[in-house]
Amino acid sequence: MQGNKSLAASMFAPKTPGPANPIPSSSPAFGTPAHTLKPFAIAPPTKATILPILLPPATLRPLAFRTFTKKHSLTLTSTALQELATFIGRHCGSGWREEGLAEKVLEEVAKSWKNRNGGVIVDGASQELKDILKTLEGNMSGGRIVTGRELSRQNSMSLDSSQELDLSNTRLGLRPAKALSRNDTETSFGMSGLGVGEAEPDEEGLNHPRHWLKVVNAYDQPRMLYNVTKKHFEKDPSKPSLMPPASHKTTLFRNRYNVIHQRLLRNESFQSSTVATTKAAPSLKRSNSSNLTTQQTYKITPIANLLGRHGSHHMLLGLLSVLPTGGLAISDLTGTISLDLSHAVAIPEDSAWFTPGMIVLVDGVYEEEEESTGKGLGGSNGVGGIIGGRFQGFFLGQPPCEKRKATLGVVSGPDDHTIGGGFGWIDFLGVGSERAVGPKMRKLEARLARQARQQSSLADPDSTLTSTSVDAPSRTRIIIIGELNLDQPRALQALRKILTLYSTEPEGSTPMSFVLAGNFTRHAVMAGGGASGASVEYKEYFDALASVLSDFPTLLSSSSFVFVPGDNDGWASAFGGGAAVPLPRGKVPDLFTSRVRRAFAAANAEAGIGNANGEGRKGGEAIWTTNPSRLTVFGPSHEIVLFRDDMSARMRRTAVRLKSSSRSADEDQENEPPTPAPAAANDDDDDVDMATALDGADSMDVDSAPTANAKSARSEPEIPHDVHSARKLVKTVLDQGYLCPFRHAIRPVHWDHAGALHLYPLPTAMVLADPTAPPFCVTYEGCHVMNPGAVLVTGRRGVGRWVEYELGGTGRVRECLF
Repeated sequence: MQGNKSLAASMFAPKTPGPANPIPSSSPAFGTPAHTLKPFAIAPPTKATILPILLPPATLRPLAFRTFTKKHSLTLTSTALQELATFIGRHCGSGWREEGLAEKVLEEVAKSWKNRNGGVIVDGASQELKDILKTLEGNMSGGRIVTGRELSRQNSMSLDSSQELDLSNTRLGLRPAKALSRNDTETSFGMSGLGVGEAEPDEEGLNHPRHWLKVVNAYDQPRMLYNVTKKHFEKDPSKPSLMPPASHKTTLFRNRYNVIHQRLLRNESFQSSTVATTKAAPSLKRSNSSNLTTQQTYKITPIANLLGRHGSHHMLLGLLSVLPTGGLAISDLTGTISLDLSHAVAIPEDSAWFTPGMIVLVDGVYEEEEESTGKGLGGSNGVGGIIGGRFQGFFLGQPPCEKRKATLGVVSGPDDHTIGGGFGWIDFLGVGSERAVGPKMRKLEARLARQARQQSSLADPDSTLTSTSVDAPSRTRIIIIGELNLDQPRALQALRKILTLYSTEPEGSTPMSFVLAGNFTRHAVMAGGGASGASVEYKEYFDALASVLSDFPTLLSSSSFVFVPGDNDGWASAFGGGAAVPLPRGKVPDLFTSRVRRAFAAANAEAGIGNANGEGRKGGEAIWTTNPSRLTVFGPSHEIVLFRDDMSARMRRTAVRLKSSSRSADEDQENEPPTPAPAAANDDDDDVDMATALDGADSMDVDSAPTANAKSARSEPEIPHDVHSARKLVKTVLDQGYLCPFRHAIRPVHWDHAGALHLYPLPTAMVLADPTAPPFCVTYEGCHVMNPGAVLVTGRRGVGRWVEYELGGTGRVRECLF
């Protein structure tokens, strides 16, 4: 019997040179083979008990869906599912279900995929998945993984150790350069590449928040498209072009509509409950009661579904457009219908602009007419998808926006965690996703802030820590200077005065960044003059700017200056002539800014940090970026949008005039008897309910000013005009989630680069440099929007104005005399 067991063991054991039938023994009297059978070599018989099977991918799909999609928010492709089914069938055998072997394998593969930052989609053809399975195969015995800790260590050590640590160019999706010291599968490996670990930063440059500042221009931003089928964002695989085919214009509108539509469906007002039921007619109105049995939900009707439903009440979501006949229409992905807004009222009243090119919500009734605009253009099967009849709109509103935390599916707290349904694993800007690097970067930010307070207390031991942290200027400030016309000498005087104020601050408290917005000339200089006179004149203006900046070498060597161009700047103004040029527009060419860059190089050399990278210090720099662009600090923790546009004036010119609800109510009171009818009272209550449903004013704040709701607006003092204009502009832009909500004939857009204009997810802050609007600092749905206006205050001689923004806080409008 013992001989049979030895024979069976020899069948599966590795072949060794020696006699034909070696008799293993520990006695030296026998001819023991050169490669003895060690005690742990009896494991192969256990491994041999796993007989491979053919596991169909459809059988494994439910378990894979629960592990990858439900638990880890990953999406499996069909090829990846086939690879996993083949691997599990080969190494787990028939016990993949009963013994739970497949679940452990899928769990380890999902964790390893996240650790390698493979992205949201798990593709079977990717090399990452093949490496994971190859490593996993070497750590399996008897269908089970030996030790998860050793496997995780092997996964991390299998990375390319020859990669150098690049703190400025690390991106989510690249393999880390160092192995993790923690076995935390929920933490992204991307933080290893960013150089953020448990140890304190040693280098002097790492101790300053400016080291973690990065400017992402519009052409470098990843191009994301929302996939309706998979319900997540994907990178556009096509190569962008400034002259794309006409189909890309359709893709632009389709992507805008899909993003707003999926955002709207996640709103609680548009989510139907299986518990709460109501027999009320579908409407935009909702009861103020929190009881589920009385709550109504809204439902969006596709335009194509209006046919044959004369006199029925619907709510539409679509693009507000202009018909060739001059009338208004609304379009969605299914069709277009003529729109009548003669009796429409904005909800909330006078809270936002409505211009052709915006995606809006319209509540009203569909009417079939024999001689309607739609019939005249082709009837129910008309040209361009225009259906017959018209839609009589009664209420018009903006699609309510969504807070950044809700979009990313992240709850901030001691331990950040996903709440499901968000896009936290998507890297929208190429600086790392929120779930991958967000928690670590916030810890780093808190650590640097704590070190700054300790250094301040050591510098002034007589003062308490609290008073020092309050009185000392913060080094995380961003100074925003609005339209700076270099062809105006008074503008340069105002700039000199502003820089003087910050150059006299204590050492070590210099602002992190200065943002200077165009237009840098009052007129489109490049469009006039002779063949070279305009270019020479334009360069001389920047030479004058360089001479002013050279007087402040301390600021130049310790701060980042970001320059955002306007429509009058080159080269776009050469053919635009001062008109609206396509967005996004490129930076000011280096040909005109050479002397400014030379001033920064001289200041860094004077401070001894010209090329001394070994000291760990980061010198000042001049960054010429696009319009718009993004400024990120600490990865995705702080995202600031920089945009220069005369948006307020353009909205006033192109807005649709609507009927005022207060005026109509007064007219109804004059015409009706003294005792109002019950129906009229109900309508008035419904107006208030609908305003409550769509109003976002409760989350908007302007310099800590009190906010008036729809009911108390008539009794409380009237809001100042400037504050009301600021709220109206901010609500319109953020609700649209798009920086250019106009027709392409009014404000052109490069179709392939329109993704840089999306405000989804909402940024933490936004700089809207608009000289046609009053200066303001407004917070709406967690996004802080600032407008510095022009640096020269109109009507006040010798006054300069700018905005000082505290990172993660709020901004304030400041003025000075010069």
